[in-house]
Amino acid sequence: MSAVAIQLEQVPRLNPMFRLQWEKAQDCWVLLYPEGMVKLNASAGAILTRVKGEASIAQLIEQLQAEYPEAEDLAEDVLGFFQHAQALNWILYD
Repeated sequence: MSAVAIQLEQVPRLNPMFRLQWEKAQDCWVLLYPEGMVKLNASAGAILTRVKGEASIAQLIEQLQAEYPEAEDLAEDVLGFFQHAQALNWILYD
């Protein structure tokens, strides 16, 4: 998997091939797709629930930092997640 350049001004949206859903039985967020399901950790769920094609990555980082003020600096982790999610084709950019 090669590194993908992510820009803070980009506005991510979920790839329509995937559906984000809370899975009560798993007690976590999951990404559903025709061939299966991806169980997300709490951080990935917190990020993807905000991805609606409206806010830029910079705005999403600000939202997350406000919700989790005890986390020192989330920017690097969030950018890393978006690189991973884009490489797996979970998200697209407008």
